[in-house]
Amino acid sequence: MLNLVIFLPLLTGLLILALPASRPTLLRWTALGGSGLTLLGSLSLWLGFDGAVGGVQSRTLLDWIPSIGASYDVGLSGLGLSMIVLTGLLLTLVMVYVLPERERVKEHAFLFLLMGTGLVGLFSAQDLLLFYLFFEVALVPMYFIVGIWGGEGRRYAAMKFFLYTRAGSLAMLLSFLALYLGTPGTGLSEAGGAAHSFSIAAIAAAQPYAGTSAAFWVLLGLLLGFGVKLPTFPLHNWLPDAHVEAPTEGSVMLAGAQLKMGAYGLLFILLPLMPTTVQRYAWLLAALGVISLIYGALAALAQRDLKRLIAYTSINHMGYVMLAAGIWGLSADPGVRALALNGAAYQMISHGLLTGGMFFLVGILGHRAGTRNIDAFGGLLSLPRFAGLLGLLAFGSLGLPGLSGFMAEFQVIGSAVGVNVWLAVLAVLGLLISTGLYLRVLSGVLMGQKPDDLNIQDLNGRELWAVLPLAVLSLLLGVLPAVLLGVVAVK
Repeated sequence: MLNLVIFLPLLTGLLILALPASRPTLLRWTALGGSGLTLLGSLSLWLGFDGAVGGVQSRTLLDWIPSIGASYDVGLSGLGLSMIVLTGLLLTLVMVYVLPERERVKEHAFLFLLMGTGLVGLFSAQDLLLFYLFFEVALVPMYFIVGIWGGEGRRYAAMKFFLYTRAGSLAMLLSFLALYLGTPGTGLSEAGGAAHSFSIAAIAAAQPYAGTSAAFWVLLGLLLGFGVKLPTFPLHNWLPDAHVEAPTEGSVMLAGAQLKMGAYGLLFILLPLMPTTVQRYAWLLAALGVISLIYGALAALAQRDLKRLIAYTSINHMGYVMLAAGIWGLSADPGVRALALNGAAYQMISHGLLTGGMFFLVGILGHRAGTRNIDAFGGLLSLPRFAGLLGLLAFGSLGLPGLSGFMAEFQVIGSAVGVNVWLAVLAVLGLLISTGLYLRVLSGVLMGQKPDDLNIQDLNGRELWAVLPLAVLSLLLGVLPAVLLGVVAVK
């Protein structure tokens, strides 16, 4: 089932390329069907996952490039499984949102489905070379999505996006190669010497470069690769431009799923493979997390364009993941470490739901009004569907109890108290600033007098079904956190 879930989006995309371009409705419904089946498959994996056991489950291990010790090795960790379900959900909702679109349907649907295979494959890869392959498969489609269907500055934004993320991925690849060369395998090379291994489990057991000066450079390469994609300060510069110019559905996938590639790499690769080095430089990770928290919130507060504002909040929200990684390295208490990692995992899911929904609503609003400037709005409390969902998603994003954002941030800040109270104080400062910016959004868009020239209709049924599941799931995870913690919790 896992292999089917990985490749079903790609197979659906290939089917769409074979269908006649003169049938756009058929193409769109085929894309929606393939995405929906991917979601159903991921949910079946969720039901079959034993959270009490933990570890990697549903594993497939096949020879891929045996001469260099690379395998087709996929399996499910709790964190990876939750991200696969989130990817399937977002991909399905994107296909619901774009159902009426008629421009270059084949290419549009194929690129999103190809991205889906890259993301699901990455979140299940247990081999570093396979991880890198899926990383690139997920990266390339977004370049074309921004460059073809984006706004006026799409070519510049697409180029900037690709150069930043490509540079980061190459730095990551160099570190992967260093880890590979430092890890002996179980077999023999063609020359008769000990073969090396790309296996994540084998590298984690070998702990190459621990205690050596080379460890810092390997750590730096991984931080560059994962930090660009997270993104963390000061590697974030590509993000606002990419979001502003991307089509709405592109922004939803970029924020909701693609940014989690970097977060997943931090938690699933960096910490297990280089624990002693992370402990040595944990102060750097914690500092990057705190700076991203505060900078992202302040930068968002200064924006007038709603889409750019939401883009900067991603830097703030993903700062919690980097801070949690730093706390893990700074603390020797297993309870504090588990609390930090569980909070980071919860934040990844919560951010995907809340910010994905916010980008849907901002995109719908901008399409209706022809502008995304916050000063052009007001009085939209008269639109009950739009106002209700915007309020729920905004309050979730600022960490209101009862919604998923609170459970995520509470765990990370709580773990920070166990390490250094000033880390917690600075995190709370970032939370306070983000509270102000979301209240500013709600006040500017929903309250006050509606401009005379602003004639906006409420969400239609299709738009409602694209956004409502994200808000409902955020509410569910805020009230019943055990639904997610039972799977992703560190054992």
